[in-house]
Amino acid sequence: MEHVFTNKDGLGEIRLIEPKIDFEQNYFDQQDGFTFHTIAWNRGERQIVTIDEVQYFIEANTILPLMLNQSFRFDNPDSIIAWQFNREFYCIANHDAEVGCVGFIFFGPSPTMFVTLDDEQQLKMKGIYDLFIEEFNSDEDIKGEMLRMLLVRLIINITRLAKKQYLGTQEVVEEKFNLIRQFNLLVEVHFRKEHQINFYADLLHKSSKTISNYFSLYSNKTPLQVIQERIIAEAKRLFYYTDKSVKEISDELGFEDAAHFSKFFKKCTKLSPTELKKVGQLPN
Repeated sequence: MEHVFTNKDGLGEIRLIEPKIDFEQNYFDQQDGFTFHTIAWNRGERQIVTIDEVQYFIEANTILPLMLNQSFRFDNPDSIIAWQFNREFYCIANHDAEVGCVGFIFFGPSPTMFVTLDDEQQLKMKGIYDLFIEEFNSDEDIKGEMLRMLLVRLIINITRLAKKQYLGTQEVVEEKFNLIRQFNLLVEVHFRKEHQINFYADLLHKSSKTISNYFSLYSNKTPLQVIQERIIAEAKRLFYYTDKSVKEISDELGFEDAAHFSKFFKKCTKLSPTELKKVGQLPN
């Protein structure tokens, strides 16, 4: 079953998807303008979720935020409850001032976050879910605003849990941590053309050394790794889900020529582009 609300302007949309056997997403099969983020809740047993053809185990009662450009499928989709919303309904980047660090679960230290829920947190999540159902079934004129408020509450709740699980007990200096998140956001926007740290450092009005120092505090990756891994992730998506040639993908990702791209790809993955599809992926 699927509950859907669309703004009066016809653009902003939020969906609540209750367990269904065909819940999956192939980003490259979507229509132009598809911009839906997904927050999936596995309410069943441990299962495998495949994200961009990489398999992960998702434990029971675990939340998984998924980016709009990720393709995914669950082995047991009938155990999944999911919220989907687009930028026109609620833009993560534009609401940082109102909701501190709201981008953490999508642009934080890990591109794939599995947020586990204990018994108390499961009850809270069930309460939020029930409020969503109640609001979707209402006929109030302010239905859209109420659903937006509930979405903010959902994101804040997951963000707090994710920060505890991924950052531990270390004291967080918000200015430094937010700069890392802003760096990740900028990489998402510019990675197809800009591959060097200096470009992003200039946009953030910081030196490359300063950014590297911040990453050493709150991330297990360097800024260059973030850039390179985003390029590789997109390259793999294009290889898996489209018929584009190595040359076309090389051009799309901002490389001077296909040979340079192939060398970069093999250095990062240990596989050449032509070998990629021949190798199966194992669960993480």
